[in-house]
Amino acid sequence: MKGKDYRDALEPLSHELVQMAHWAKAKGERIVVLLEGRDTAGKGGTIGAISEHLNPRQCRTVALGKPSEDERTQWYFQRYVAHLPSAGEIVLFDRSWYNRAGVERVMGFATEEQVADFLDAVPVFEKMLVDDGIRLFKYWLSTSQEKQEERFAERLADPLKRWKLSPIDAAARTRYADYTAAREAMFAKTHTAHAPWTVVDYNDQKQGRLTLIRDLLDRLPDMQVAEEVLDWPALGHEPLGEDFGLLQPVAHHEGDG
Repeated sequence: MKGKDYRDALEPLSHELVQMAHWAKAKGERIVVLLEGRDTAGKGGTIGAISEHLNPRQCRTVALGKPSEDERTQWYFQRYVAHLPSAGEIVLFDRSWYNRAGVERVMGFATEEQVADFLDAVPVFEKMLVDDGIRLFKYWLSTSQEKQEERFAERLADPLKRWKLSPIDAAARTRYADYTAAREAMFAKTHTAHAPWTVVDYNDQKQGRLTLIRDLLDRLPDMQVAEEVLDWPALGHEPLGEDFGLLQPVAHHEGDG
């Protein structure tokens, strides 16, 4: 999808996302969006598109690293529960508790017994969240191995993107089929009426973002709430200037864009 077409399509969705945030704050709604999928699928870009025009104090991104030694001894869901939203908040999980059914299982960081216990517990855990009023959305971003390899190669070639690669990514490249099997087992146990999975095609990331955002907005109820009128009085005097020294701008050279 061409950049201009994407930006033109995203703009009205961005206005609706701002309205969603306004509605959530006014009504005390709690919204959780889980973004799962293969490496390079486009989770970060999607989170950026959703949150770009939202107040970061209201819309939070959670991207947890590997658990600490203390966290390994806790109830598995404990460190995720700490990041769930309060009234009026939106939380976007860049990977979530489903790490146990995906990377931890495939890479051997969790035992099969731990994975089985997790898959049995997830529907109960998510039912508790939904029954308490949290609006829970679970998205799987799907991409082919061919596209994944293209994106890995792009990151490897670009020094500004190379930080996105890790030894886990390198090892995962040879286990595409194992991740597929783990995903299907996860879907079989955790695709429930109260917390269903939604799979989005992300071979075209821009199209995928638009599709996911449109789906998210369409699954929320009527979000029309009265607009808060902000009292903005006149300044009452001429604008004042700064009276201390400033850094000089970087010199502009002929031919610079």
